[in-house]
Amino acid sequence: MSKPRYAVYYAPATESALWRFGCSVLGYDALTGEDIPFAVPPGCDRATWPALTEEPRRYGFHATLKAPFELADGRSEEQLRAFARNYAAGLEGVALAGLSVTALGSFIALTPSEPSDALQRLAFALVQAFEPFRAPLAQADRARRLKSPLTPAQHAYLEAYGYPYVGDAFRFHMTLTGALPADRMAGVRQGLETAYAEVPAGPVGLDRFALFKQEARAGRFRLLDSYPFG
Repeated sequence: MSKPRYAVYYAPATESALWRFGCSVLGYDALTGEDIPFAVPPGCDRATWPALTEEPRRYGFHATLKAPFELADGRSEEQLRAFARNYAAGLEGVALAGLSVTALGSFIALTPSEPSDALQRLAFALVQAFEPFRAPLAQADRARRLKSPLTPAQHAYLEAYGYPYVGDAFRFHMTLTGALPADRMAGVRQGLETAYAEVPAGPVGLDRFALFKQEARAGRFRLLDSYPFG
């Protein structure tokens, strides 16, 4: 029987237009744990959209800060939540120039419109701060990660933090689709750009992080709690 997994994600405030946009694209609200009607982007096929978003729907709308992990021996969910609350209270937010719909390899995500060194520093500090709560990576998970081509630095990050895309390998992204066929990329990206342009403009920035929980590997992640900074 698999153990619960936890993750430290950026998820916008659940009353925000950005949260509503992301959840409706994925057809899933990680706060309630319920399926919701899809907001299929213009020009995209309603019949195939659920399949195109199936993979990110498992995780909920988010940007990964510390990848999913099982709790280390001797650590409890209550301790994790208490640490998260206290740690967030000492953090300052990072303002971003905005978010853009971007093709990353074979999938599409929202990414910062301009690079932010402050965001990179905050993300890596958070990875390190939560490290005492992470159980060692299971061999099956390690083997799965090693199937991807990793640089020597990414391999070192995998060994140190259980995830290869941290530190200078980190790229903030809020996934909107799973892997897409090459001939669908341009149309889906254009449709998502059009849909995202309708999201009311407002300040964009990392002003909180959230704990998500997956009860079992076959299940979806739920938003456990959100921690505004300061």
